[in-house]
Order: sequence, then structure tokens, then C-alpha cells
Amino acid sequence: MTKISVLGSGGWGTAIALLLASKGNSVKLWSFLEEETKELTEYRENKRYLPGIEIPENVEFLSDMEEAVKDAEVIVSAVPSKGVAGTSAALAKYINVKKQILVSVSKGLDADTYKRLSEIIKENIPGVRLAILSGPSHAEEVARKMATTNVVAADEKKVAEKVQDLFMCDFFRVYI
Repeated sequence: MTKISVLGSGGWGTAIALLLASKGNSVKLWSFLEEETKELTEYRENKRYLPGIEIPENVEFLSDMEEAVKDAEVIVSAVPSKGVAGTSAALAKYINVKKQILVSVSKGLDADTYKRLSEIIKENIPGVRLAILSGPSHAEEVARKMATTNVVAADEKKVAEKVQDLFMCDFFRVYI
């Protein structure tokens, strides 16, 4: 069992949390909105983005970023592209770049600078062990365990292999 923190409780973050929890991991799902955290805790469902899909008990909901990431072996950033700069800047205060791996599953470019999101993250968190996971996948399909495939890239091959192993399952194939 791996301790994982997913930053971003929208549809994609919730789907990623469901995927990782289905593999028996301990998952913390962080939202910057306390109201959203309360709603997820009460209903164990993301009624706004993934209605009708139950969130299992091995997913914990938090709105305190420091608490969400402090024991995580892997942190997954699933915030929208417009939130990557702010979230990664905030995360820089809490992440242990020597021990924790950061996986970005956010899609797109930074709207202000047109930089890749990985560039923004590396600027905000120097020395981060970063992997990028991307592919033709949609939150509602992943949450419903529909088959798809993704690619993971990282500067360090062993980081990419760890992420591949963490995410790979019957319905979510990951290639380096």
C-alpha cells in the first residue's frame, strides 16, 4: 500500500483518487475549498463532477494542503492548468523533494506564459522529482473503469517506472 495525496478534487482529481484507491492505496484527496471537502466527506460522492459514483473509505478528504501531503510517498497534482502555478508555489513549502514524487496529471499550457505545466512546476519547486502522466482519458470514463491508456514521462527512469506501477491496472494502461 502506497500513501498518496491527490491535489485537486474536481472530476479528474476524483477519478485519479478512485483509480489509486481501487488498487488498495491510502489516498488523501485535497480541495482548496473547505465546503467541497465537507460535501465529499458527507456524501462520499463528487455530486458536481462524477454523480452516482461512490468514493470508497480508503479515500480521505482534506482542505489543509500541509496535512494532505505530509506523509505521502507520491503527490498527484490534478488541478486545472490555471491553478498549477499557485498550487505548485504553495506545495513548495511542504514537499520533500528528496523523498516524495510529484505526478502532474494536469493538461494544457500556462495561460499567462504559454509554458508547459512541467516548466511552471519545476520553477516553483526546484529539485522536484516530477513525472508527467497524460493521454486520451476522461474523468468520467476512468471513474467508471472504462479502458484507456496513458504515457508517463520523467527525467529519472525509476520515477517513471514507479508511477507506471502505481497507476497500471486492467482498465488503465500506462507506458513509459
